Amino acid sequence: MTDYVVGFEQIDATMLATVGGKGANLGELSRLGGVRVPDGFCVTTDAYAEATAGDPTLADLVEGLSRLGVEDAAGIREAGTRIRKVIEAVTIPTVIADAIRARLAPPGGTDSGKSGATGGGNGGEPADATDAYAVRSSATAEDLPTASFAGQQDTYLNVSGADAVLRDIRRCWASLFTDRAISYRLRHGIDHRTVRLAVVVQRMFLPEVAGIMFTADPLSSDRRTVSIDAGFGLGEALVSGLTNADNYTVREGRITGRRIADQALAVSAAPDGGTVRETVDPARRDVQKLADADILRLAGLGRTIEAHFGSPQDIEWAYAGGTFFVVQSRPITTLFPIPGPGDNTNHLYMSFGHQQMMTDAMTPLGLSFFQLQMGNTPLVEAGGRFFIDMAPDLASPVGRRILKASLHAIDPLIDSAVRGLLRRPGYVTKLARGGPRFFSLTNNAGYFTWRLPVEAIRLYRRNDPGTIPRLTAGHEVTLDDLQRRLADLSGDAVFDAVQTDVQRLGKEVTDAHSMAVVYVGMYALSWVNRRMKRWLGVEAAGDALSQSVGNDVTSTMGLALLDVADAVRSRPAVLAALPQLTDATFFEDLAALDGGEEVGRVIRDFLTTYGMRCSGEIDITRPRWSEAPSILVPVILSAIRNLEPDARTIRVERSRREAEELEQSLLDRLRTLRGGRRKAARTATMISRLRNFAGYREYPKYLMMRHYWVLKHALTGEAAGLVADAVVERPDDVYFLTVEEFREAVRTRRVDSGLIARRRAEHQAWARLTPPRVITSDGEVPPGSYDHSAVPAGALVGIAASAGTVEGRARIIRDLPEAHLEEGDILVTTFTDPSWTPVFLSVKGVVTEVGGAGTHGAVVAREYGLPAVVGVEGATRLISDGRRIRVNGTDGYVELL
Repeated sequence: MTDYVVGFEQIDATMLATVGGKGANLGELSRLGGVRVPDGFCVTTDAYAEATAGDPTLADLVEGLSRLGVEDAAGIREAGTRIRKVIEAVTIPTVIADAIRARLAPPGGTDSGKSGATGGGNGGEPADATDAYAVRSSATAEDLPTASFAGQQDTYLNVSGADAVLRDIRRCWASLFTDRAISYRLRHGIDHRTVRLAVVVQRMFLPEVAGIMFTADPLSSDRRTVSIDAGFGLGEALVSGLTNADNYTVREGRITGRRIADQALAVSAAPDGGTVRETVDPARRDVQKLADADILRLAGLGRTIEAHFGSPQDIEWAYAGGTFFVVQSRPITTLFPIPGPGDNTNHLYMSFGHQQMMTDAMTPLGLSFFQLQMGNTPLVEAGGRFFIDMAPDLASPVGRRILKASLHAIDPLIDSAVRGLLRRPGYVTKLARGGPRFFSLTNNAGYFTWRLPVEAIRLYRRNDPGTIPRLTAGHEVTLDDLQRRLADLSGDAVFDAVQTDVQRLGKEVTDAHSMAVVYVGMYALSWVNRRMKRWLGVEAAGDALSQSVGNDVTSTMGLALLDVADAVRSRPAVLAALPQLTDATFFEDLAALDGGEEVGRVIRDFLTTYGMRCSGEIDITRPRWSEAPSILVPVILSAIRNLEPDARTIRVERSRREAEELEQSLLDRLRTLRGGRRKAARTATMISRLRNFAGYREYPKYLMMRHYWVLKHALTGEAAGLVADAVVERPDDVYFLTVEEFREAVRTRRVDSGLIARRRAEHQAWARLTPPRVITSDGEVPPGSYDHSAVPAGALVGIAASAGTVEGRARIIRDLPEAHLEEGDILVTTFTDPSWTPVFLSVKGVVTEVGGAGTHGAVVAREYGLPAVVGVEGATRLISDGRRIRVNGTDGYVELL
């Protein structure tokens, strides 16, 4: 017989599908020694299914939710209202209603009792328990380790009488389809048909004090600090934000912080049911709500609960008669996981993704593939991202000096956060000293090899314009050879070839000769900027001259897309149909249109050279433009709207002319200075180095992506074989295996489908988290800061990446398919990599949350002459879409107008 109602004493963590997240956690808590949980029971998901199965219209209404978009507020509101009305009107089957009434029977009644049938092993009633109940929703996708869903369904407090409890159970069921719950599931890709609802019914009591406890500090993420909010009355006042709360922080058994709130209002039980707001006696408003001894006792209770569940917890608690009661505990899902081993030593992890302009979560295949390429680089994985343990570098006096000299160029916010930690008394002496160092003379991937300065000096002196063409010609030979070899391979031989090429690629990209070209170009740019400012007072002269440099594959890619835009512009049928084309039949549908074959040839030509690119491209599993050409459609249409025909020719010629005129002007003015002929000669030579070498800055990553595309094509063939043999259900299932696991699946024709499903869900959870720039082995995320001394009040501070000032409408764009831009827009996004270059052609300025003066967005912005500020933390959140802003790329700030 189905159990429609179960007591807390019958519940454990394995019953998530039956009692939901809240119910499962309360069942676990009720079994935990030393933890008191008010008596209660759960109305199971089977009861919900049985009660709602009788209405034939409900399934159709729920099915219709899948056709709504997350931004369709009106559609969500209308559909949710209809579904809730249906559920609130259902008749609860007699067998279910009778089971609930039996659990609610007064003490001495059949199969009941205040501390009997409704209770668990650690339950029981506080001295001031009432005959009322709290009726609380418990969804199967709620209070989980990867998604809390907190507050998505409803809670009803101080509910008296069986009829009222049954009414509110129906209302809880209906709250599975509140607007906020529907939107949350749409945003996180959760099927509405698979989520079911249980209901927790728990005895109410009147606490003296109640609140929330986090066993990891929600502000700093420090796992060693417990943060407690406390207020008079029911905890509802704090959860809803109605009133201020005391806050206490506890670290290692000691109260480290105490903020006493002036609490004007409290929430208490109303005599006729529900709750009521009451004014707190003025004499009590600003007193400490919990005594110090109770604060420490509560923090210890939190650590007990955390240890049981195995992760930091968000705990709702209440205090009455000298006893703490726990009314809920859920995982804190917003904490970023700690990288590295838990070896009880202090580590300091720096985000590798913030340097690579890739802060999105990577798949297991993407992570393991990239790790193969990076070889000896000491990368540590957490939350689908890579981090570098800087502790061994910082523990060494030499390494510490190198880091202090280097971090500001990498990311000023990382630099600021690390320096703040180093200023803490005794911090350096406690750092882990073992392990590989990133800034090592023997570590190629750190770019600090002894050959680098030797090669750079040689290139600098020779200043040979043929250097880059010779380098790239050699790479073309290597790529052609790779393609020929892979064409005849399958199975194990494919993986052998992939591993060999990836490891060779890692060395090739960071080869001292190749990196020396990059550094000479960067030095020439810096020299021109610094000397022209010092000698002539001209700001960012090198940035302006960069607009005419050659051999820049990324800038050329953006210009090449203008040729595609021109091909589309002159063919109205293609222009009208382009937004509706899908990737699966893109070129077939295009060929059926008037002028479509010609446009198709132009797009294919573009993809032959650049189709291996995509956003977040260091993850080999991300869809490349050749796989998903529709990604380019919004960018092409924006170029048509915002730019004139033949824009490529016009822009190239204008940039060349302006650069030549600027160079001549600078040299003429220099000759009028004291020692001017010598200064002019040195400047002319340095400008030639700038033009000869600066364009190569973007080539190593382009080379990486060309190899990635060839290797991905080979791996995709192996994945297709696994699908054909029914080893995996779909090709992208292999993305959730490591390279070695993928290889083993190909060899054995077997794979753990449960492992793939778990990793897919985990990846979706990691994707929702924002990775920190720096995180310690305690889980603390130390904040970084910029110098605000010369910045207008209210401005957002970042890094001056490309000189100039511009005003326009901010467009918040997080992914290329969203890039619908109008003339005069300013791009505001999280990060840009080379795939974003075409977007730069249609905007007036650029603002990013991640980046430095030498990263992709800054380089391309300078070459296109766009004012840019990068590293503006929280830009996509603090700047609203459509807001008029002023970007000062010279001084590095953004004003909200």
